[in-house]
Amino acid sequence: MSTESVPEVMPVLLFVDDEPNILSSLRRLFRQHSYKILIANGGQEGLEILEKETIDLVISDMRMPVMDGAIFLTHVKARWPDTIRLLLTGYADIQSTIDAINRGEIYRYITKPWNDNDILLVVKQALERKSLEIEKKRLEELTQRQNEELKSLNASLEIKVNERTADLKKAHASLLHANDKLKSNFLTSIKVFSNVVEMRGDKLVGHSRRVADLSRKIAKKLNLDTREAQEIFVAALLADIGKIGFSDELLATPVNQMNGEQLGHFHKHTLRAEQLLMPLQDLQGAAKIIRAQHERFDGRGFPDGLVGENIPIGARILSLASDYDNLQNGSLVQKRVYMEDAQALIIRGAGNRYDEKVVAAFKQIISNQAEEIDDKEIAITHLQPGMILSTDLISKEGMLLLPADYVLDQHVIDKLALFENPAGTKLIIRVHSNRRK
Repeated sequence: MSTESVPEVMPVLLFVDDEPNILSSLRRLFRQHSYKILIANGGQEGLEILEKETIDLVISDMRMPVMDGAIFLTHVKARWPDTIRLLLTGYADIQSTIDAINRGEIYRYITKPWNDNDILLVVKQALERKSLEIEKKRLEELTQRQNEELKSLNASLEIKVNERTADLKKAHASLLHANDKLKSNFLTSIKVFSNVVEMRGDKLVGHSRRVADLSRKIAKKLNLDTREAQEIFVAALLADIGKIGFSDELLATPVNQMNGEQLGHFHKHTLRAEQLLMPLQDLQGAAKIIRAQHERFDGRGFPDGLVGENIPIGARILSLASDYDNLQNGSLVQKRVYMEDAQALIIRGAGNRYDEKVVAAFKQIISNQAEEIDDKEIAITHLQPGMILSTDLISKEGMLLLPADYVLDQHVIDKLALFENPAGTKLIIRVHSNRRK
C-alpha cells in the first residue's frame, strides 16, 4: 500500500477588486511568499479566470459594480465549492456582510484597511485547513476501502485470514511510518519558519538552532521525558518569533544599549509570540515556555516576575541557553564575548539569574569532551542513497536546506551537487556513521 503524499505545489490565490490600488497592495504583500498570484478587476473577469485556472483561495471585495462580492462568491461556491472564499469589505454594513457570508459560505471576512500580518495569517490558516480537509478525505476513503476489503476477506477462506493479517501488519507499519513522517514534517516546518525569522538580521542567523540544540542537551542531562524535551526544543526554535515585527535598528541593538522606548518594545516580544502561537493547539506548551524565557530565578525578570520553580523548567533552560549564545553573537552586550568568558558569566549567574540545577547541567555539558559521536563529515561526491543526515544541512547564508535525520536519495544528492558547484562554496554535510536505510 503506497503512503506517499502528493507533491506540494504552490497555492494559487485570486484577488478580485475594481480598485487597482487594492489589487496592487495585495499582490505586493503576497508575492513575497510562496503563492501564485492572479488578479481580476471585477466579478465576471474573476469567473473567467476560474474557468481556466485551478484556484485554491479567492479574496473578493464586497462593493464592485455590475457584480458585487456577495454575488460573485455565491457563484464561486456553486461552481467551485472547494475554493476557499474570503470577503474584503470596507464599509460597516454588517447585515450585508452576514448575508454574503451565509449565501457564499465565506470562510472569513476582512475589513479595510487590513493589517498585513493578520491577512497573511488568515490566508495561511485557511490554506492549512483546506490541506487538512483534503488529507482527512483521503484517509477516510482509504479507511473505507480497507473496511470493504476486510468484509470481503471475512467471507473468504480461513487461509486468506492469515494472508490479511500479514497485510494488516504491513499497513500498520506503514501508518506508523506515516505518523513518524508527519511528526518529522511538523518539526521541519518549525525549523523552516524559524529560518524565516532569522532572515531579519545577521545576529539571528543560526541562533535558534544552536539554542535549541543546547536546550535539548540540558533537558537530557536533567532527565526530562522525551515529550518535555521536544517541547523545549520547539520553544527554542520559535523563541524569537515575537521579534519578527522589530525594526532593523532594534534588531541590531544589543539589549544593554537599548533606550527606554526600545526596551519597552523588546519586553513585549514574548507576549507577542504567545499571541501568535495561540491558534496552534499543539504549540501551547511551547508558547508558555517562550512567554517566560526572560524570567529570572530571583524574580527580577519579565513579563510576570515569576520566582524560582514557579518558572516553567523549559523557560529556565531556554533562558540560559539563549543568553549563552547571545553573549557570543553580540545581542546582549555591545562587544561579543568569547566562549570561555560567556561560560564563566553563565556559571556566575547561578542562583540569581539562572536555576542552579540548570547551570549544573550546563557545566556537565561544556566539560564533557569525551562524548561519543556517531557521525562524520563527508563530501558530496561520496554521498550515497540511504545515508542519514546527523545534523541540519545549512547553507552559507544560514538557511536550512535539509533537516537532521533526512534520508538521502539519488535525486537529492544530485540537487546538492548542483547547488554546491555554481555557488563555489563547500557544503558541510554530516551523516551518521553506522546508520543507513
